[in-house]
Amino acid sequence: MSRTNRLSALLLAALSATSVSTFAQQPAGKDWTAAGDAWWSHVQYLADDKLEGRKTGTPGYEAAAKYVEGQFKAVGLKPAGINGYRQDVDFVPLTLDAANSVFEVGDAKYTFGEDIIISPRVATYGEIDAPLVFIGYGLHVPRKHVDDFAGLDLKGKVVVFYNAAPANLLGPQRAYARGASERWKALHEAGALGYIQIAPPRPGAPPPSTTAPQPVLAFADPQLEPPDGPKLVATLTPAGAAKLFAGSGHTSEEIKALADAGKPLPSFPIAGMLKAKTIVVTPQKPFITAPNLIGLLEGSDKKLKKQYLVVSAHLDHLGVGKAVDGDSIYNGAMDNASGIAALIEAAKLLAAGPRPKRSILFVAFMGEELGELGSQFFATKPTVDKKQIVGDLNMDMFLPLFPLRYLEVQGLGESTLGNDARAVAQLNDIEPQFDKQPDENRFVRSDQVNFVKQGIPALAFKFGWTPDSPEEKTFNEWVKVRYHRPSDDLQQPVDKVAAAQFASYLAQLATRVADEPMRPQWYPESSFYVDLPKK
Repeated sequence: MSRTNRLSALLLAALSATSVSTFAQQPAGKDWTAAGDAWWSHVQYLADDKLEGRKTGTPGYEAAAKYVEGQFKAVGLKPAGINGYRQDVDFVPLTLDAANSVFEVGDAKYTFGEDIIISPRVATYGEIDAPLVFIGYGLHVPRKHVDDFAGLDLKGKVVVFYNAAPANLLGPQRAYARGASERWKALHEAGALGYIQIAPPRPGAPPPSTTAPQPVLAFADPQLEPPDGPKLVATLTPAGAAKLFAGSGHTSEEIKALADAGKPLPSFPIAGMLKAKTIVVTPQKPFITAPNLIGLLEGSDKKLKKQYLVVSAHLDHLGVGKAVDGDSIYNGAMDNASGIAALIEAAKLLAAGPRPKRSILFVAFMGEELGELGSQFFATKPTVDKKQIVGDLNMDMFLPLFPLRYLEVQGLGESTLGNDARAVAQLNDIEPQFDKQPDENRFVRSDQVNFVKQGIPALAFKFGWTPDSPEEKTFNEWVKVRYHRPSDDLQQPVDKVAAAQFASYLAQLATRVADEPMRPQWYPESSFYVDLPKK
């Protein structure tokens, strides 16, 4: 029996055993080619040049939003936004006024874009005159026996750290502890005024921008920005890091070498006082408005239908940017038209038959590429009772580049959702895998992180591979050549059949979670543990 037929047969057996009769209606010789073509048709529309990369707030994004609305309506999902399927979010664009802003340490002046990058969205505008101290990795995680704050007085200071993780911090915690909100919470409690990070280069990522400061979007609603945020958040370029360490007795090369070897980093004061003035240009109205899109598949159980499982993916991409080989449209076919296509196809499968017991919200987020802003807004101000959201299954660039033999499940060991993911994978002859590249921070670099911050268990997915396999080479080459580049377009090779099989897996997993008597729970040993209600 071929792998495709075996997967189809196992699919039928699995669902007949788990009360998901919706899928049991499919014939034994399911045509995965037709299902793959249906998935690809959504990608073709969303990643077409006509949508110009779907950047949040652009006409291309609006066209994509209308397409998703039409698909939700065709599937039969109920509108679950504020205005139909839409949950509109207002933004204001902010731009650093580099000509009138200042960043100096001692006698050294820093050039914005070349030496230092400041995000105006997270800056508390004004002036800072404070000492600087380098604090290694900048982490305070006593539960994991990691404490770079030990013995240091951070009150009234701006801290500098190397944004990596020590060898004794393992799993998703390596990424979560380094997230901006978690890190700032610890620094704020220690009395720091702000922070400056030195970011290690990520494989395949472009170098830091050395162009003039670009506008960023911030929530127009000030209540969504933390009232006690940092007074300064900045990133040093390699040139800026070399300048900062001059006279300290240390070099940025030394720090990188220690971090690459997984060794502890030193702490030491930085010579000279920091004098910084951040001035931000804010335009008058109108603000930029873009929607999250939310469709509801109502549950069948009288009681459990008041609880909600979220299945999500982000709709936006990068828009039009710097030309590469003559192409300036960043289409985002895999990132993340592919995820939206799987969202639609999974909704179609689930809506075709008997309903799961819990309700399922299918959500297409805007603003992921701007810092997970759409999911932050939804997770903070959901259109349903937040306490009744039981979990999130998120798709961002799941990369169906080869057959679905292995599936990397980010968050696999953190909550009971991992057990559900394993069970459905086994029934479909798929081997689940833990995150194989934890330093890439993938579990907390996409929209699921905002559910995690609210205490809601979550999973995210990538097609998996084994070491030294052709699939590993394909995966890594894609990240190097196509990630956040115009070449992530409709011309790249994709396994459409595998993508359709993943959409079917997702629908089965959502059904299993929605039908469980108990809502998902964090494991007590998880770094993200929250004691949730059991029912």
